[in-house]
Amino acid sequence: IAIVGPTAVGKSELALSLAQDFSAEIISADSRQIYRYMDIGTNKPTLAERALVPHHLIDVVNPDEEFNLALYCQLATEAIKSTHLKGKLPLLVGGSGLYIWSLVEGWKIPQVPPNRELRRHLEARAGQEGSYTLYQELQSIDPSAAAKIHPGNIRRIIRALEIYHATGQLPSQLWHKEAPAFPILIIGLTAERGELYSRIDCRVDKMVEGGLIEEVERLLERGYSPSLPSMSGMGYKQISQFLRGEMTLPAAIDKIKYETHRLARHQYAWFRLDDGRIHWLDA
Repeated sequence: IAIVGPTAVGKSELALSLAQDFSAEIISADSRQIYRYMDIGTNKPTLAERALVPHHLIDVVNPDEEFNLALYCQLATEAIKSTHLKGKLPLLVGGSGLYIWSLVEGWKIPQVPPNRELRRHLEARAGQEGSYTLYQELQSIDPSAAAKIHPGNIRRIIRALEIYHATGQLPSQLWHKEAPAFPILIIGLTAERGELYSRIDCRVDKMVEGGLIEEVERLLERGYSPSLPSMSGMGYKQISQFLRGEMTLPAAIDKIKYETHRLARHQYAWFRLDDGRIHWLDA
């Protein structure tokens, strides 16, 4: 069973309840909860909740370590299989559309290791010439791959170019789908927009009260740069800016709320209310 929907709608609470009723284990589909030491800002399940119900794909890598979709698919598939072998029900839970659909639709992703020298070169070009230059380059090489990537998503553009340079093959030809070997039920949780924004704002306030500032301080003290992809996540970026004196705390909190509202709207592009595969329920 996959439980999907926008951030703060109540997916984790529903999953915990269902897991106890149906002898299930939870496989996280959250692109931020994979990082260690980042607990409050990613709204990770508590240690008590993890003791109550086994959770997978949480605390997988350090904030400065490489993690990609291919690795996620491999680890999540292994977790699903191990849960099945125990005679338990796997619950795939999260708001990362990329992670959810890669498993539900059975995406096969090329296992190409990162080329850091090429990445630095392409990032420098994007900084000098703009990300759209790299997007146009990808369009000229592989229009099908480019059509599936937003022109502003520089990380995915660079990854596609990296795959092309490493293999000499078009990324779109290496990416394909193979239906999973098990039936899937997709449950979607949704809420009226004003209610959802209210839930988001309440969660952000609780994160700040619960120690988000101190969590970011500890990450910076450990040497994790604000420029890392992990540190660019919602909450961490804005609190880092506050700690550097670039904005006030109230402004940082307002910015987190605003950006999280925008994230929730974007998640509905991944999980469409008119998608017949998703059984939508009012939260």
